[in-house]
Amino acid sequence: MAKKSVIARAKKTPKYSTRKVGRCWRCGRKKGYMKDFGLCRICFRELASKGHIPGIKKSSW
Repeated sequence: MAKKSVIARAKKTPKYSTRKVGRCWRCGRKKGYMKDFGLCRICFRELASKGHIPGIKKSSW
């Protein structure tokens, strides 16, 4: 879980567009962030396995 100050800093508009940091909306994690869903890989996996993300199937092989 990221600190509240770090999350607030990421929400501010940066001076340069390359400094923009994508963060998970559930936990605030910046690494493993999936832009399409707005989630990190851990939260994505939890929600996908519970069936809360529409259009995503659980994988099995």
